[in-house]
Amino acid sequence: MFHKLFPNARVEDLVEATKETFYMTGVSVLGTFIFGIILGLLLYLTAKEGLWANKVLNFIVATIVNISRAIPFIILIFLLFPFTDWLMGTIRGPNAALPALIIGAAPFYGRMVEIALKEVDKGVIEAAKAMGAKTSTIIFKVLLPESMPALVSGLTVTAIALISYTAMAGVIGAGGLGDLAYMKGFQLWDFDVVFLSTVLIVIIVFIFQFIGDFISNKLDKR
Repeated sequence: MFHKLFPNARVEDLVEATKETFYMTGVSVLGTFIFGIILGLLLYLTAKEGLWANKVLNFIVATIVNISRAIPFIILIFLLFPFTDWLMGTIRGPNAALPALIIGAAPFYGRMVEIALKEVDKGVIEAAKAMGAKTSTIIFKVLLPESMPALVSGLTVTAIALISYTAMAGVIGAGGLGDLAYMKGFQLWDFDVVFLSTVLIVIIVFIFQFIGDFISNKLDKR
């Protein structure tokens, strides 16, 4: 029945491509979370009236974030080819896509982190400071825990963007469902492969959205 409806699609290819998409998305989400938190904290803490108020450092970090966000992802992949080749030893395959995915998404998520931190009640921060809490304590005991629901929601949005990025990365041979849809679907004019790849990408998006919403709702104490 399957081969009658989709004569050009191979289940083995679809399974392997789905695994690669999950792998690229999962690893890049983790990397984006780590670097995005760092960028967001730097933007928040070095801002005017921040705990580490530093106009010059804030300007530098904000400029890096803004420039990174302004570069279209497909162009960013090309720009990072020398760095990717040096770091990963190749510019093809799922692993080769990771640097571009993380560098492309971390600044975007960093801004979301900054916004989430700004929504933390300043009264709670002032109370912690009045009790003599160190900056590290305020960060890990107040800022991050209080903003965690928003951080998870922002990460969910970023994860869905990353799934789209993996599809674009497939055009240059990064593997995954985007690669399958382009190389073995569009290039060969086999649109049943393109269709199935699209359906699987949509399902993956729904899975990440469900997980993100579930965790965010569990963390939200309001």
